[in-house]
Amino acid sequence: MVQAFSAVRAIDWHELAAGDADALAGQTVRVAGWLSSADSSGRRVLVAEPPCCPGCLPRQQAARVGVSMASNPGIGIVTLEGTLHLSPLGWHMGEARPVASGFGRRRLLAAAPLLCLAAAAPAIDPRAVLADAVSVDVHSHAGKVILRHTDAPFLPVAEPMRAGGMAIVCLAMVADAPTVHLAPDHHLHAYREPGPGELYAYAQRAFARLHELVRTQSLAVITDAAGLRAARAERPSVIVTAEGGDFLEGDPDRVDEAFERWHLRHLQLTHYRINELGDIQTEPPVHGGLTDAGAAVIRRCNARGIVVDVAHGTIDLVRRAAAVTTKPLVLSHTSLTKRPRPFTRLITPEHAKLVAGTGGMIGIWPVAELFPDVTALAGGIARMAAEVGVDHVGLGTDMLGLVGASSFDDYARLPELTAALLAAGFTAEDVRKLLGGNYARVFAASMA
Repeated sequence: MVQAFSAVRAIDWHELAAGDADALAGQTVRVAGWLSSADSSGRRVLVAEPPCCPGCLPRQQAARVGVSMASNPGIGIVTLEGTLHLSPLGWHMGEARPVASGFGRRRLLAAAPLLCLAAAAPAIDPRAVLADAVSVDVHSHAGKVILRHTDAPFLPVAEPMRAGGMAIVCLAMVADAPTVHLAPDHHLHAYREPGPGELYAYAQRAFARLHELVRTQSLAVITDAAGLRAARAERPSVIVTAEGGDFLEGDPDRVDEAFERWHLRHLQLTHYRINELGDIQTEPPVHGGLTDAGAAVIRRCNARGIVVDVAHGTIDLVRRAAAVTTKPLVLSHTSLTKRPRPFTRLITPEHAKLVAGTGGMIGIWPVAELFPDVTALAGGIARMAAEVGVDHVGLGTDMLGLVGASSFDDYARLPELTAALLAAGFTAEDVRKLLGGNYARVFAASMA
């Protein structure tokens, strides 16, 4: 049961970071934050802002508090009261319990504000909106395409796309997969360097698996702007995508090979390995952003007609990419934060505006830790649109690629998300832009 406040010391995250709270060890304190699932030891964890995924809890000890509690208030915004302890492993709150506070509602609105939630269901039929739209998921691993074992069975892709009205998915192989694992710190890391040619050879198998999924499920492959404009959910289509340019090994000529042999039309430069093209958000920088090889790859993509995706790249990488590119950029799967912490996959308004400033767009992902349902996801989309404009936002589900749970885990639920966007105050025209129109514009510009 939620209890009323008692006369205890309320502390904030700045005090924890500065060491000002050290003297309170052993005392009963109150801390407000976001209750996440668990750290690597299995404890519940309270953090200052919602993590971008369960694998991305803060590494800094002062940025999280392990909690022991008898009740289970679920995952989300909460104010906890309990006994504060400091150990070599960091802060811990014993016998923690939720307390009543006005903080929760305010923090929830700050984390994912809705523009104007309607009191009733929208008058517009969501399926009618989708019928006139070229809907696009700008980042997907649907069908379990990224499994390393090439003989593993696929899951259905075309059927749920038709059921929900999703016309196109940017279907991504993962270029650094053989070198990345979920480490004991509960973060995804590259745990070894590949041998020469290893990731190039792996990419050939991964692209072949993607095309096998396309063949077995009778999906169409989009290779130009006309094909995208003509796509509809009755005949689901894919855009061949690579998550990570690791297979290039810094050689722009391999862009041409992938374009011609595998119909690559969407390239994400980096993933969870610092590769030859640039730095990533989840590791300390090595290159200072985008490398010269990365700039050369962007220029080659611009020349050939390949969408350049800067997801996972640092803000310094994006800053130089925006200066180099002659075509709009995409940042395919993330969400907004105004309180960034080191190594987060979320992005600041400045980061987002660099992408939007190229004429590009940002895909919002349905991480359940951030957005527990499609209404909250619509709020995250609205929050990004409020920063960069409705012409620069889309949907990037990371389908079957998230470390944890997803609030949008089936394309058959697209009408549900459409209804939530309409309820959030977006017009039918806005929703068509958000669910594919903005990406279609970027794709066409990349082909020009």
